[in-house]
Amino acid sequence: MALSNQKTLGVALGVFAVALIALLAIVKVQVDEEGAFLCKLVDESPNLTMDQCPAHNNNVSWFIIAGFGVAFLIIAIAGYLFLTAGKEAAVAVAAVAVEGKQFKEVDVSAFDEEEKAVYELIRKNEGSMYQSDLVRESGYSKVRVTRILDKLESKKIVERKRRGMANIVVLS
Repeated sequence: MALSNQKTLGVALGVFAVALIALLAIVKVQVDEEGAFLCKLVDESPNLTMDQCPAHNNNVSWFIIAGFGVAFLIIAIAGYLFLTAGKEAAVAVAAVAVEGKQFKEVDVSAFDEEEKAVYELIRKNEGSMYQSDLVRESGYSKVRVTRILDKLESKKIVERKRRGMANIVVLS
């Protein structure tokens, strides 16, 4: 729920920022046209110099430029909110899947000592573990862990999934 709100907020801020940019562009064009008209009147007048032109003595253009900066900052924030909402959702779903997963009951009495040790390591680690971590924590060689996992996988106790260059072992 909060993640979809984050995405919605990102979209809303983006729409607001685009509308603000459009409004600022319209105002900027009008201010520039007024300035050009005033400069033309001052130029045609024999009594006034360009230093006396009111278009050259106001700071409206600087405020408009600052408004553009704020609008682009809002767009950046909106993009961040929109793009990170999906990543956080994936992490949250993965965490819920691990926490809420009920593992099937397994009769470990038929396992040999090595299979029991590997099974218990995986179970203690919330039902999933990288194969490299299994090798390190069990103290068995890579080949031995692979053979144990082959046995457990054939009994449908665990399954291995590729994650880049590594395997993650998950209880079934």
